[in-house]
Amino acid sequence: MANGSPKQHQLEAKRKRLTWILGVSGLCVLFYVLGAWQHTAAPTNLAQSITKVACDVSNVAGVSSNPSSESAVLDFNSHHQIQINNTDSVNEIPPCDMSYSEYTPCQDPQRGRKFDRNMLKYRERHCPTKDELLLCLIPAPPKYKTPFKWPQSRDYAWYDNIPHNELSIEKAVQNWIQVEGDRFRFPGGGTMFPRGADAYIDDISELIPLTDGSIRTAIDTGCGVASWGAYLLKRDIIAMSFAPRDTHEAQVWFALERGVPAMIGIMASQRLPYPARAFDMAHCSRCLIPWHQNDGLYLIEVDRVLRPGGYWILSGPPIHWKKYWRGWERTAKDLKQEQDAIEDVAKRLCWKKVVEKGDLSVWQKPLNHIECVASRKIYKTPHICKSDNPDAAWYKDMETCITPLPEVSGSDEVAGGVVEKWPARAFAVPPRIRSGSIPGINAEKFKEDNDLWKDRVAHYKNIISPLTQGRFRNIMDMNAQLGGLAAALVKYPVWVMNVVPANSNPDTLGVIYERGFIGSYQDWCEAVSTYPRTYDLIHAGGVFSIYQDRCDITHILLEMDRILRPEGTVIFRDTVEVLVKIQTITNGMRWKSQIMDHESGPFNPEKILVAVKTYWTGEAKQKQQ
Repeated sequence: MANGSPKQHQLEAKRKRLTWILGVSGLCVLFYVLGAWQHTAAPTNLAQSITKVACDVSNVAGVSSNPSSESAVLDFNSHHQIQINNTDSVNEIPPCDMSYSEYTPCQDPQRGRKFDRNMLKYRERHCPTKDELLLCLIPAPPKYKTPFKWPQSRDYAWYDNIPHNELSIEKAVQNWIQVEGDRFRFPGGGTMFPRGADAYIDDISELIPLTDGSIRTAIDTGCGVASWGAYLLKRDIIAMSFAPRDTHEAQVWFALERGVPAMIGIMASQRLPYPARAFDMAHCSRCLIPWHQNDGLYLIEVDRVLRPGGYWILSGPPIHWKKYWRGWERTAKDLKQEQDAIEDVAKRLCWKKVVEKGDLSVWQKPLNHIECVASRKIYKTPHICKSDNPDAAWYKDMETCITPLPEVSGSDEVAGGVVEKWPARAFAVPPRIRSGSIPGINAEKFKEDNDLWKDRVAHYKNIISPLTQGRFRNIMDMNAQLGGLAAALVKYPVWVMNVVPANSNPDTLGVIYERGFIGSYQDWCEAVSTYPRTYDLIHAGGVFSIYQDRCDITHILLEMDRILRPEGTVIFRDTVEVLVKIQTITNGMRWKSQIMDHESGPFNPEKILVAVKTYWTGEAKQKQQ
């Protein structure tokens, strides 16, 4: 073929065109990478973008001033346009009237009065309708102060933060709480522990093993100001304490102000918002729950949330009635009948009476249900529940049947699997994952999740200085998944309320408890069962992607503002589109915020929004706006 043939020229032309395309593409990639590198190499500190509000912003923002911080601040606003005064585009949300300073939307006493008083149903969660939702910011009291740091907060709280002295008067003899000038002091007393919670726990420790790591999670029913839970913490036991919002003003509020885990809650007609087999120990110290009534319904619920081999501790009426019956203003016959009835319910639940000594009685749940199933020939009631999801607990009525335990192959086997002793338990593969009962999660993915959160918390330390300064104590993870955040923070002086959105699939709250952490179910279209200003840090990973089509995200953000303390911090993780929506709303909520790159770099589509609630308070005689 001749050299100057048309086919040869066509091949040459194609080769040159391909070379030109590859060259241009290569240059595009090169300049894109250089631009991204240049963007990340000169980070702007979040603190520089936050203006001063009532105090030093670097402290308010809690953002590290370290210039080596790796996260660059990102700006997704348009700048190629005529500058227009856009202050009117921010929808400023006004403060509520000061009468709402202590507002608990789903446990509002006025709303509760409309509901059935039978079985105390009126004290359960009754949330506002869509038309009743407030579109305003809950104000802090005029003289609100930053709470004491842990561990001092265990013993002291500012009076101005929770201006209620009813308990100091009503429970003066029992040493629950005392007013000392501008602060409350918590001596650690209780109705059934006049020598203090510490000595009381020592008494329990003589009866069951509290110090070998086998008991880690506990539940305190009717907790008062949660002194029992407060003094368990130094023994590496974390208690979920709950009490209703009732005539004993602010019990749970005092607990959270002290830096002790607690929720507003009551044993009435619905299951507690925790999974089955969650707690190693349950406790009632004169909690006034009628354990023997309603066919043992409340003990049956305790049985559901107790781990196999877990303990139930009871002190106060009717225990040791021969000594106390006159002081309790009840007849000896009545108290004896009540104790006999409780003993009978416990026996029907297949619990073993471990010991009764002094003011304490202790029962233990069996390791499995082999003998319990066989005993139904003798005890016809309560029967074993048939078709039931034992973990279902969000607005689900209690039932008078025993929650079945997982199948076992031998009488000595622990139903559901053995958990490691604390602290190894925090990072050991939980039994629910080992058994394959959590779809899509295996041991390898569990380890990867732990590594992921280790990196994330290391990143948070660089951008949020209070994390390393002891400013944070109460932390809420709004979408806790496997509890990785709580595990990564285990060596810090903090505790995490791990929230798993109700009806999640998979439901991972049981895994979190198996790791030795605590948490609750929650529908984020509703308010949380807590008082205002009770959390220092809120973590919201992917929450708004889940809920943005279910309810108005403005109300979720207002609820976050309600439970967040002044100068508290929120970390959002989501797509840029969602974070920009969030930031647009929070700009009108007296929050300061900035969007940052993902810890892995600018190429990750997930971004981080760090927001800080500025310090402001209501006025004593503020008019409704």
